Amino acid sequence: MDTLIKGADIVSMFCRININTRNNLPIRSSEMGLLIFINQSEEPPSSREAVEFFKVSKPMVAGMVRSLEKKDYLKRGDSPDTNRRFTLLLTDKGKKLVEETTGEYLKSMAIMREGLGVEDYDTLLTLLERANTLMLEEDKNHLSRTTKNR
Repeated sequence: MDTLIKGADIVSMFCRININTRNNLPIRSSEMGLLIFINQSEEPPSSREAVEFFKVSKPMVAGMVRSLEKKDYLKRGDSPDTNRRFTLLLTDKGKKLVEETTGEYLKSMAIMREGLGVEDYDTLLTLLERANTLMLEEDKNHLSRTTKNR
């Protein structure tokens, strides 16, 4: 049990440190992630693609889209694909924010890569990917069990 508590403390501190380094953004960290995702996409993505990429709920992405639209960081574009109602596009204000803050937003990753070394940094990312997969699978299994018990 002690190792579980220690692990929870370590992960919790890691998350707090990363969140605190991003407090100077004019938007939430999750919203900044969405802007970066849109900016990095070859074609304007749909909300559904954002849901799939971030592994979050549709209402969560819809809330981010509404918030970013109100703040004039993104807009909805017409979709040539009939399966998508609209695409997500950065406004000039959104593009400027991404350009000005991406370096700061990714600064903690660069610090870790330099401090840990490339091999340990790659190992960290591999382990985090595995942990994310495990937790997402458990979440999906929990939701499935909850739905069956209704």
